[in-house]
Amino acid sequence: MAVIERINQLESEAMAAVSGAGSTGELESVRVRFLGRSAELTEIKKSIGTLPVDERKEVGGAANRVSRALEAAIGSRSEDLASGERERRLHEEAVDVTLPGVPYPKGSLHPTLRIIDEVVDFFVGLGYRVAEGPEVETDYYNFTALNIPPGHPARTMQDTFFLDEGLVLRTHTSPVQIRTMLSQEPPVYVVCPGRTYRRDSDPTHTPMFNQIEGLVVDRGITLAHLKGTLAALVRHVFGEEMKVRLRPSYFQFTEPSVELDVSCYVCGGSDPRCKVCKGAGWLEMLGAGMVDPAVLEEVGYDPEEFTGFAFGMGPDRMAMAKYDVPDLRLFFEGDLRFLRQF
Repeated sequence: MAVIERINQLESEAMAAVSGAGSTGELESVRVRFLGRSAELTEIKKSIGTLPVDERKEVGGAANRVSRALEAAIGSRSEDLASGERERRLHEEAVDVTLPGVPYPKGSLHPTLRIIDEVVDFFVGLGYRVAEGPEVETDYYNFTALNIPPGHPARTMQDTFFLDEGLVLRTHTSPVQIRTMLSQEPPVYVVCPGRTYRRDSDPTHTPMFNQIEGLVVDRGITLAHLKGTLAALVRHVFGEEMKVRLRPSYFQFTEPSVELDVSCYVCGGSDPRCKVCKGAGWLEMLGAGMVDPAVLEEVGYDPEEFTGFAFGMGPDRMAMAKYDVPDLRLFFEGDLRFLRQF
């Protein structure tokens, strides 16, 4: 019978293909070829109903016998191949524990973060507490409580980002000082690092910049305490050879107000052609002053009993000075060629 002969022929071909399969992937192809939905043996089973009645039993029996034999052969061969592949993979993926480890590139602190850490560590060492506050502030904390009432011309100097419902992106970290004084009685010794925002962008300004402010309120605090503290800070960050000086200035929330200059880190004040200090020998570093009595009264402190000083500095600018960086925007661009230098 031709159909029976073809079934026997398929059995021989399939068994040879199973034995010759070199991987579980090849074996799966053999299974699909001989036992899949479109396989010839499957088509023979489907056509049994069209055969003469006296041939159906014999053909059906032969087809089922071959199917079972192939399934058994494929199952046995699959176990052998899988075991071999597993052993080979374990051998290939074995780890030689005697080999040296693979070195990973080390990261480093951002130059601005280095300065922030140095400054904060300095003041914590003096007994100051670190205080923080929200970056989205109310008009009251950002301006009014700091002696900058509505309509004051100083508000136009801040280049403020205004939000809805009287909210602003804080233009300085001074609101943290107000929140601190409203939450505790004197004495107050805090340092306030954080991000601030102003609508400004050029080689020495960015829309977002870092700021560190400090506040001291206690009995008997004078301008001499302020100068001594800031001089010690500058020498801590830039070295003992740095000189400092105070110049009169104006800030709305301090009286008197001063700006602190440091001696030029490039020429030390000895080169009139210096491109950094323009021959002046001094570089502006930060603003400071004695806390205005109006600010003390606003938070409920008695200015007749307590005095204090406050200061604010830009760690980004300090990093520019310490590491001789010409453009402030380099700190925010994320260029690895620049950052890897630190």
